[in-house]
Parts: sequence; C-alpha cells; structure tokens
Amino acid sequence: MKMKSVQYWGIGDIRLEEVSVKPLREGEILVKVESALTCGTDVKTFRRGHPVLIKNLPSGFGHEFAGIVAKTGDGVQNVKVGDRVVCANSAPCGECFYCKKEQYNLCENLDLLNGAYAEYITVPARIVKKNTLILPDNLSFDRAAFCEPLANVVHGIERTDIKPNQTVGIMGIGPIGLMFARLAKLKGARVIVAGRSTEKLRLADEFAHADEIIDLKKYKNPEEIFLSLTEEKKGLDVAIECVGQPETWEMMFKLVRNGGTVHFFGGCKGGSEIRFDSTKMHYGDIKILSVFHHTPKYFRQALKLIASGEVEVEKLITDTIGLDKIEYAMNEHIAGRAIKFLVKP
Repeated sequence: MKMKSVQYWGIGDIRLEEVSVKPLREGEILVKVESALTCGTDVKTFRRGHPVLIKNLPSGFGHEFAGIVAKTGDGVQNVKVGDRVVCANSAPCGECFYCKKEQYNLCENLDLLNGAYAEYITVPARIVKKNTLILPDNLSFDRAAFCEPLANVVHGIERTDIKPNQTVGIMGIGPIGLMFARLAKLKGARVIVAGRSTEKLRLADEFAHADEIIDLKKYKNPEEIFLSLTEEKKGLDVAIECVGQPETWEMMFKLVRNGGTVHFFGGCKGGSEIRFDSTKMHYGDIKILSVFHHTPKYFRQALKLIASGEVEVEKLITDTIGLDKIEYAMNEHIAGRAIKFLVKP
C-alpha cells in the first residue's frame, strides 16, 4: 500500500513523496489522517533541525492530528477499525526512574511520534494503549487535532497554580501563549498579554478574552507599560514567557512582583545563557519553574476542554491547506503571518 507523505530530509528540505505503508506490528494501529496542524516545534525543526524529534533521515513530519482507525495490529483492544480517534505524540513507559515518581513527561523512554503530514500514520503500540482517545460524536477532527498542544498548556497551567483574581502576564502570543491566556482566564485570573502581530492581538481579544492587550509596536519600553497595569505597580503575580528567547526570559523575571511566580515555558536554543538578579530572586521570594511536555492525564483533560467548547480552538486556524503546501506553511510561520494551518490530507 502506497500513500502520500511529507518527508523531512534536513534543514529547510521537506518533500512530498509517495512512500510505502509498513506492515503493522503487534499493538500498532494505522490511522487515516483527517486533520493535522502545523506547530511551532515543526517550524523550529524545519529551520534548524531537532535532536529529539528527528532521529533518522528521511523522517515523517508533523505530530498534531486526528483521524479514523483504518487498520489494527494484533493485540489491539481499546480501539477498532472505524473509530474516530486523536493520538498524542508520545506515551510514557511507566517503568523508568521518572515514571516511578509519576513524572511521566520526563520518561526516559519517551519516543516522539512524527508523520502526521501524510494520508496515513502508524501509531506505536505504547501510544495506542496509553494515549489514543476515542472522540465524542459531536467533536470534529479539526478541533480534536488541538489536543496535543493544549495538553502541554493544561500541564503548564496546573503546575503554575494560578489563583482567581491574580494578575497574570504573558509575553508571546502565538498559539501556545494564546491558549495559556485562555486557560488563565478560565482560572479566574486577570490576564495581560503582549505581542506585535495584528492577527495575534485580535485573537488575544476574541479567543483568549484577555483583560489588557499590549501592542508592542507602540511601546519602546514594554516593561514600563506592563508594570503600570499591575496592582500598585508592584509587578505581576504570575509572569509566563512563551517566546523562548533569553532576552524575554530576563524581562519576565524583572516584571514579576516579590512573592510571585515566573514560568519559563518557551524553550530557548540549547546553550543559551540567562542573567538574573540573584538578590531579587532570593530576597524577593520568587518562584521559578519551567514545564515540559504533557502526560496522559493532561491529554485527557485537553480533550474534555475542547469537547466542552470552553476553549474554542478552531479560532486559531489561519487557513486550510493540503499536503503540497507544508513548505509554504512553514515559511508563513517564519514570516509571522500564521497561527495554525489546518492540514487536510
């Protein structure tokens, strides 16, 4: 059996090819991809490679998707042919050092699934067993494909421990930052966001329902405007960085009040160095955290949030494209003209 699949050959080199669908091994399933989404991680991989996501060349590409079970391998019990499903891009082993401590996102055997930009994707047995969910009848594939990115944010929000009436500031309002803002609002927080893109600023209002929206094109000193919007100008109760740049990590640290929390969610390039005022960190009693990835628990919570309609993820779709437009989509993201492309194989 042949299928069309976008293959990653190297930095800046992706190709739509016809490839063979490999026979299923025990516990695996073959999913007909109905909806996939572009992701900032895929854009980073396209631009500079990825030491964890891409292990062999060529490789399948894309990891956020939902579809229909087309075939099952021996021993599969939790899904059957014809089921409408969403699959995470990983699943913990349950047996390693970190899994035994219930830190499943840090699993030492966390293989990441790629290949969603294709007509079909083979889902490994562990993901089938632990992180493949059947969709409610009223939930579209387009919306369900958002489960994986939202699961990361659900994890991040819970670990940040946001309380009602806290002032939460978010720098970087791509899809992740926008989802952080939306979930912070659902927690009862007062939310301030900052960004430059006209489209992202619009979505900060229409999707996230942020209380204050700072257009960084209008302010030379974003720190000053951020602080002016906080209680007694003391600083943010919670500062969340969703950019992944050393300079914004440092800025968000400056914006948090004494006794507040800084969450560095955006991952900086390997080897980056960050400078903090250790006096403020220690005597200001600042809590610092950085949350990585998701777990089966948060993947399930994400599905419930989407199915309930509390998080209207479909508003984050910039445009719908076919497999032949993936490189175009990557370049649109790089140019800052996209939030999420919906891919329909």
